[in-house]
Amino acid sequence: MHYPSLKEFLDKGKAALARGPVALILAEDETEVDSTLRHHLSCGFRAVILLAPADLRLAADVAQTVVRVDHDTLADNALTDAVNTVIGAAPGTWLYYCYNAEYLFYPFCETRTVGEMLSFHAEERRDAMLTYVIDLYAGDLYAHRDAVSLEDAHLDRSGYYALARPDPVTKEPRERQLDFFGGLRWRYEEHIPAPRRKIDRIALFRAKPGLRLRDDHTFSDEEYNTYACPWHHNLTAAICSFRTAKALKRNPGSTFDIETFRWHNSVPFEWHSRQLLDLGLMEPGQWF
Repeated sequence: MHYPSLKEFLDKGKAALARGPVALILAEDETEVDSTLRHHLSCGFRAVILLAPADLRLAADVAQTVVRVDHDTLADNALTDAVNTVIGAAPGTWLYYCYNAEYLFYPFCETRTVGEMLSFHAEERRDAMLTYVIDLYAGDLYAHRDAVSLEDAHLDRSGYYALARPDPVTKEPRERQLDFFGGLRWRYEEHIPAPRRKIDRIALFRAKPGLRLRDDHTFSDEEYNTYACPWHHNLTAAICSFRTAKALKRNPGSTFDIETFRWHNSVPFEWHSRQLLDLGLMEPGQWF
């Protein structure tokens, strides 16, 4: 299905939001849009909704499978506004959001669907899941000028850390909330605005009335922003993303400073959840 606006989708295609989980994917450009859609379709989302410019072309197989909504994806707060609009139309539905050239991985995703994982997560009385945005980058930037290559993808195996997240009013650390850093946003922080350096994102969550996504990828309900419940560790997931590498190589202020993203802690990305679990980049919690 293809809708000319988000409003028309919510007027005529709202049935796609009735049963989750539902993936919302915002295409900022044409980079790896088809592979992003195929990956999330393979995760088992009941619906994959693409927000994209009207002139974006899709491969035939994904064009027939996803719900397409024409959207100005380069407008200010394009993703935040779209997600908040969908939240208001889909109370109770599990939602996920990401950009093109980003790929969701969760524990055991090769053999279990995202719906199975979220069913377990909900049984633990959790309505949101922390995801870490793990930067991917091409190993050879001369062969891949935009730093994007599925076949030559690398990631940082270490260099990740967390800091306490202070309450803006009391200045005291918020309970079970941390700000996470690492990857290219840490190594090239001089090119990244301070508010954009965090790599944590609450990308999987259950919509409810009054819930709002904020510009920093946190929610108006502070419990949604916690990494675990009070009594034990919970599941976390990873979004493996070329977005930062792509931006650093396209930005005239940084591209000439970067001949390669590889360093002594770079390893080839294996496109498998086991690698991310072994590196501690996501947590299985009590789910086995």
